[in-house]
Amino acid sequence: MFCFKNSCKVNISLIIETKSVLLIIYFTFTRNLNRYMKKINLLFPVVLFSVQSVFGQRIDKETISFQLLKEPFFTTDLANRNYTITVKSPYNITKDDVLRMSKEEHQNQVNNYQTNVETAKIEHQERLKDYEAEVKKLQEKFKLESAEYNKLSAVEKIAAVNGAPILRLPSRPVLNIPPMPVYRQPDLKDALIVDNKILASQMDVAGFSKGGNHLDVLVEMERTNFQDNQGKTFANQPVRIVGKQNGVVKLDKTYFSDFAEIASVPTNEINLNVHEKRYLQRTMDRTRNIINDHFGYQTINSSVTLETVKNKGDYDDLEKAYIYVTTNLKKLQAKSDYAPNKVAMENMQKGIEMWKTALTKVNYNDKKALYNQKIGEYLYFNLIRLNLALGNYTEAEKYLNELQEHLVDIKLSYDANLELKRLEEKIYNN
Repeated sequence: MFCFKNSCKVNISLIIETKSVLLIIYFTFTRNLNRYMKKINLLFPVVLFSVQSVFGQRIDKETISFQLLKEPFFTTDLANRNYTITVKSPYNITKDDVLRMSKEEHQNQVNNYQTNVETAKIEHQERLKDYEAEVKKLQEKFKLESAEYNKLSAVEKIAAVNGAPILRLPSRPVLNIPPMPVYRQPDLKDALIVDNKILASQMDVAGFSKGGNHLDVLVEMERTNFQDNQGKTFANQPVRIVGKQNGVVKLDKTYFSDFAEIASVPTNEINLNVHEKRYLQRTMDRTRNIINDHFGYQTINSSVTLETVKNKGDYDDLEKAYIYVTTNLKKLQAKSDYAPNKVAMENMQKGIEMWKTALTKVNYNDKKALYNQKIGEYLYFNLIRLNLALGNYTEAEKYLNELQEHLVDIKLSYDANLELKRLEEKIYNN
């Protein structure tokens, strides 16, 4: 190993200078790092506090089960709660009628079979004439295009965009003879087997005994009307309800005259019997609900999910409102003229009024506000759910409409959107 004296001196000096530079860099970095960490430590509590303020609203849920006796518009003394319901409608169809109509329809198909065959042959001949005319036209066009193409030079043929003409002919029409009609037993599950007695038996008045005449109800019903509109099927079924208490007319009104969409395809693409059967059942259910809203004493076994915000100090009024509502909901009992129910409803209303007052404080444009859009969302959902559970559909729809006006500012989660759709269906289908 060789080492020159001057060379060793130079290397040792270089090493000492390098170490000095590294030590200077190290101490400079350490001093700056300490200053930086002090700034981070000062900033960190501020960041934590800001996040807590904005996102610290903790909303809890509770499901409350309760029982309620819904009072009617027109009250009746307990001793006189008996009724008779009469239904007048075009429906008077029995099982024998369904079988008879099915056989008649089959016989009509048999009687018309030969005519349908002849019609198919005539239509086939017409399609053949059109086919032959189209073939002749295409052949003449091909002949002219081929002649023009053959006039081109070899270079021009190569440069031609579409290449050589090709003769493409349509398929020759096939004669389709309709099959001979075969009788099939009708599916009675889809058949509309119903008469006025059956319809009347589906009606009852809650809290009343059947057989008396203190309450006399007449239901006059039209047959389901179907209508095509913009490729969809709509239906209506007007129903007139006349209710008399001890001979005095208390209700006389026609319902369900408006057409509603029942299918996204026209009437010729749906089974009208099946849809009429479903629509009639829906009409009967809605009719029964109207009769009971006006005269019946309905026991409502219900449950409702309500929310509250859990932040001590900032939302004490909302917590108090929640306690008012939930505590008094649990006190309700399905009893007529039950004094504790009246007290419970009055106390519950205090909580509802506090929720309504809180809604006026909501700032939908400021996420950092104490009463921000998240608070508005849970208050509206509470009011809609509660009124639906209590059978107050008008009030529920009122708060639904208000919520919908704020949906531009309220960003609902996926689950909240699904629930909103379910609530809308309950309100609009009532």
